[in-house]
Amino acid sequence: MSDVAAHPEHFLSDKVSHFTESVIREMTRQAMLQDAINLAQGFPDFSAPAEIKKAAQEAIAADVNQYTITWGAKSLRNAIARQMHAWQGVPVDPETQVTVCCGSTEAMISTLLAVCNAGDEVVIFEPYYENYGPDSILSGAKPRFVKLRPPTTAEGEWTFDEREVRAAFHKHTKAVIVNTPNNPTGKVFTRPELETIRDLCLEFDVLAITDEIYEHILYDGTKHISIASLDGMQDRTITINGMSKTYSVTGWRVGWTIAPPRVADAIRKVHDFLTVGAPAPLQEAGAAALSLPESYYRNLAEGYRKRRDRLIPSLTAAGFKCFLPRGAYYVMTDISEFGFPDDIAFTKHLVSEIGVAAVPGSSFYRDPRDGARQVRFAFCKRDETLDEAARRLKKLHR
Repeated sequence: MSDVAAHPEHFLSDKVSHFTESVIREMTRQAMLQDAINLAQGFPDFSAPAEIKKAAQEAIAADVNQYTITWGAKSLRNAIARQMHAWQGVPVDPETQVTVCCGSTEAMISTLLAVCNAGDEVVIFEPYYENYGPDSILSGAKPRFVKLRPPTTAEGEWTFDEREVRAAFHKHTKAVIVNTPNNPTGKVFTRPELETIRDLCLEFDVLAITDEIYEHILYDGTKHISIASLDGMQDRTITINGMSKTYSVTGWRVGWTIAPPRVADAIRKVHDFLTVGAPAPLQEAGAAALSLPESYYRNLAEGYRKRRDRLIPSLTAAGFKCFLPRGAYYVMTDISEFGFPDDIAFTKHLVSEIGVAAVPGSSFYRDPRDGARQVRFAFCKRDETLDEAARRLKKLHR
């Protein structure tokens, strides 16, 4: 055996040593192997709107099957710009500011690759969606984490300490990532909180990168505010969004960025060399989706509120301490009552013995110990799926 074969790390990038496999997608595989109810990965088990499925079918039948302009079909870019102005009051030039990507996941890595240099730092609130840390590292930057503190009561809010946020900003800070509504906590950042972040961005000359994929999934009178709509932020904000969550098409992989023209130009170059372009017929369906009436979005939020309020009592009855989400379609829970050594052992037991898959909280933190008493459930499921999960959870013993 050659020395190279004996030492396969010779072939690998040092960056890979920082990564683990996606815990969320691993839990989906475990759910399939164990025939468990999958409340781990955030994809709906119900149908997408008939109107947008029809639009995709019609586009394919009309031979919209070749490359679009790499940064996105004009119809979709126009619709994105129109709706950003209608929903958030932010004027957008679809010709110079919008880049359509293969999902918001690609939009995030394209953005970070376009703006970060070696030695830069990216501020990330934790618990955080698991891609943000690796994306920062792939872009050559160093992630710097600021904690969101869990509520002290069941209906309280996740909060951050302004002093800790300020301490994370300095001369090497290139960007801050703000995910609102937030995955995994369900936190919706308030205007005062966003203004605090805005003030720091202005003071330290930092970009804001916002992941707003759950913008229409809101509860209890909360409002989604794009940081780009705040004074002083239009020229230093990259807004990331997509079709996946709002239109229940997580497998279509159509997302986008909205950025100042010079930043958008850089994102477009990276995007072009990463993926060339998003699926052409599905971009046409995206334009149709963004033309749905206001009632669609009201019904979407109300449907998810009912699912939230269906699952949480079942979790509470089973022994979980639940943190009430104000947006998105996840609920973070505390598992201290069950007496397991950590979240990994608990979720293994949950999927194999109880038949319900969830995500261990440690996967959302830099230091796994910080999430060792937390587990996330997704409630983007049919009533019968949630009811079957509730039935199985009754087998848990505290």
